[in-house]
Amino acid sequence: QVQLVESGGGLVQAGGSLRLSCVASGNIFRINVMGWYRQPPGKQRELVVAITTSGSTNYAESVKGRFTISRDNAKTVYLQMNSLKPEDTAVYYCNAKDWAQGNYWGQGTQVTVSS
Repeated sequence: QVQLVESGGGLVQAGGSLRLSCVASGNIFRINVMGWYRQPPGKQRELVVAITTSGSTNYAESVKGRFTISRDNAKTVYLQMNSLKPEDTAVYYCNAKDWAQGNYWGQGTQVTVSS
């Protein structure tokens, strides 16, 4: 099992920045992919970006050039969000997948971008 805890959400004006953090615990050495998803109000959850243990990344088109994922060890990932737009408003969830097909979620953190 893997547990994920996010932090760093909040309210920001359009054009501003926020940094989200996610710390994993438990069987972290089984993790092969970590990433961020978001769920805007009234919409389905969608991939924002994922990063593999080798450092390969996969960004959603809507955030390319504005958001950056980084990973500083086996258990912590960050999402730097710049040039935020009102349409980035969502609950952001940290996600981890392991080699045993486990799929884990954090509790979510609210990001609100005002216009």
